[in-house]
Amino acid sequence: MDFEEYKNSLKEALPPVTISPHLTALWYDGKGDWRQAHMIIQDIQDSSAAEIHAYLHRKEGDQWNVP
Repeated sequence: MDFEEYKNSLKEALPPVTISPHLTALWYDGKGDWRQAHMIIQDIQDSSAAEIHAYLHRKEGDQWNVP
């Protein structure tokens, strides 16, 4: 799957079954489903997952943590 096919898949209700969990998490983020993206990526233990996890938390912000 190339990048254009990946972008076009965002029009579908479910992510392509052939993509990695990393890309699946990013797919859900692209659909605006931060929680699902986070649930997928948070338990994967590799450097790519750590980068995606950090990206999601930067995107989320920390408003919940402000007194």
